[in-house]
This record gives sequence, structure tokens and C-alpha cells, in this order.
Amino acid sequence: MSTQPDQTLPIMRVPGMRALLGVSLLGFAGYALLLPTAPLWATHGGADEGGAGLVNAVLMLATVAVQTTVPWALRHWGWRTTLVIGVLLLGLPSFALMLTDQLAWILAVSAVRGAGFAVLTVCGASAVAELVDAARRGRAIGVYGLAVAFPQLVLVPSAAWIAESVDFRVVFVIGALPALAVPFAAALGRRLDDVARDGLDTGDRPRRERGRILLALLLPSLVLLAVTTPGGALLTFAPQFRHGATVAVLGLLGFTAAAALARWLVGGPADRFGPSRFIPPLLVLCAGGLALCAWSLSDGGPGAAVLVAGMTVVGISYGSLQNLTLVTAFAAVPDRDRSVASAVWNIGFDTGTGLGSLVVGFIAAGTSFSVGLLTTAALCVVVALVALGGSGSRPRA
Repeated sequence: MSTQPDQTLPIMRVPGMRALLGVSLLGFAGYALLLPTAPLWATHGGADEGGAGLVNAVLMLATVAVQTTVPWALRHWGWRTTLVIGVLLLGLPSFALMLTDQLAWILAVSAVRGAGFAVLTVCGASAVAELVDAARRGRAIGVYGLAVAFPQLVLVPSAAWIAESVDFRVVFVIGALPALAVPFAAALGRRLDDVARDGLDTGDRPRRERGRILLALLLPSLVLLAVTTPGGALLTFAPQFRHGATVAVLGLLGFTAAAALARWLVGGPADRFGPSRFIPPLLVLCAGGLALCAWSLSDGGPGAAVLVAGMTVVGISYGSLQNLTLVTAFAAVPDRDRSVASAVWNIGFDTGTGLGSLVVGFIAAGTSFSVGLLTTAALCVVVALVALGGSGSRPRA
């Protein structure tokens, strides 16, 4: 019996889709809980701001490094083994944080968790393309995006409060939730191993062909980098903006909620009209939202409401372009290289997030946050022009 995706089934009834959502919800719940809490635990142990910043830097560095190896693991170990190892690496080390609050130990735990997070991100995005036919892929990525965004929307703002108001150990126990995803990971892995055996060629590629694939992924990766750079800056520095902590929370809620809804809602239009026509105007919209944020943060600028509005506008572009660039990446490569497209997309996402905090922080230290955000706005406009010129001539691998 064929295991290829059935184009007649609703997305939620596609075999393997519910298992994918189970893995994503539990996996990203553990990730979201420890994202603010692990650095806070390091400061509890005496680390300064630089040491606390290293915690998530090591997490993302390990994530990007291991993401490059996930396609190889899928070819040689199979989906089931790779997924199960990934959720265990992401979840179980959370218990180890209860042993000590010393920075070196926390960094080691973060590196292990980063390896698990790499597997979760690459396999999650790849699985959507394997399970759902191309005609409905935008909508499927939107549903997957909600499963990824929801735990972050709820848990990132509340994790630090739970740790400080209740107990760090409560967060560390709940942070092991990805380990409970093993049954979902095994079920999803069996389904995807069946799809692979049903005729997908997953062998190694000649170097010249790999080069063509990477070239085909260049434009969507550049677009993703342009929008995740300011996104990473807002997520990192919003609590330091001049309007205060309450406004920062409201701005981040507007940003994350708008991103989650936009990533879901843009899927239908992307399937109907194609993703390319939406990319340049969304980049310009992102630049406009960043300009509002910069204006609000300038000396004598308008009130906090403008900052919240600007961050919400940026969130619309941030979420929409995550969906559109992933759809574009999958369309740009042969079906057998979906895992490569997913790995490159995730590397672009995590690199942009890291660059946002690094570059905007460096600029702000010498000038101001307004100048830093306007710099990222200019990047969005430049990449919009590149996308406008390249949308009709983008190579297909």
C-alpha cells in the first residue's frame, strides 16, 4: 500500500501529522521554559551578564553546528532513531540543571540540549514536506507553526516568574517535557521511514549537485536572515528599552502573537497564489514597523503605544516570512533533498536570531537602539529589492 501523502485528506487527518504536532508541542515547551530560565540560573550561581548571555549563545551555537549533520543522520540512522535521540537530548538534560548552578555545568548542559534542538527543528520542518503534498504545504506549515509558537507564547514570559516565585526546580522538571514526546517521535519516525522506503532517493549527492541545491536556497535564506535579524534584536533587547518592563512585555506579546497568527494565516494565500509575490511587500512592512520602534525609542519620540504597535507590525512580517521562505525553500529543491532545505532554513533562522542580538547590541552600545533598529530596517529594504528582482529568475535545483 502506498505511503505517499493523500491529497484528499484534511491536513489534521494526514497520517503522521498529529504525531508531528505532539512532538513539536512537547519539544518546544521544554525549549521555551529554559530559554529565559537557564541564564537566570547562571546569575543565581554568581555569573555576570556576560556569563548569562553565554548560556543561550552556546545553545544556539550547538544547534547550528548539529543542524548541518541532521540530513546525514536521517540517511544513515533513519527518522525513528534520529527523532527519538533528539527529543531525549533536548529533554533529559533539564534534570541535570538541578545538580548545580555553576556556569561551566550550565554551558555543558546547554550544548547537549542544543544538539537535541537541532534535530527537533530540522526534522519538524522536513516532516511537513514529507507528509503533506506541495499544493497544501503552506497551510500545513501554518498549522505546524502554531504548534511551535504556542508554547513559546505562553511559557517564555512565565518561565522566569515561576522560577523566582516558586522554585527553579519546578521549571527544570517541567523542562524535561520533550522526553515525554518519545512515543510521538517513534510513531512519526515509523511513518516517515515508510515514506522513505516507498521510493524516495536519499543517497549522497555529487558535490556539483549539492552546490546547485545550496544556490537555489540562497534567496529564501537571505530573506529569512533579513527578517530574523531584527526579530532576534527585539526579543533580546525589549526589556532594556526606555519605556520600561511593562511595555516590553506588551510589545513582546504583540510581537509573538502576531507572528504566530500570521504564520498560520498566510499559508492559504501562499498555496493559492504562490509565496514569491508576498515576500517583497512583507519585508517593506517589516522595515516600516522597525521605523516605528526606532521613532518611539528616539529622544523626544512618541509614547509607548507606538513601540507596541511597531513590534506588532514587525511580528506580522516575522511570522509570515517564516512560512513563505520555508515553502519557497521546499519548492526550490528536489523532493529527495527536503531535509537539506530544512537544515539550511533552520541555520538561516538561528543565525539571523543570533546576529540580531550581536549586531544591534554592538551598534546600540556606540550610538542608540534607534540607530541599531534602523540599520536592520535598511537591510530589509535592500533584501526586498533583491527579492523583487530575483523572484522571476530564481534557480530550481
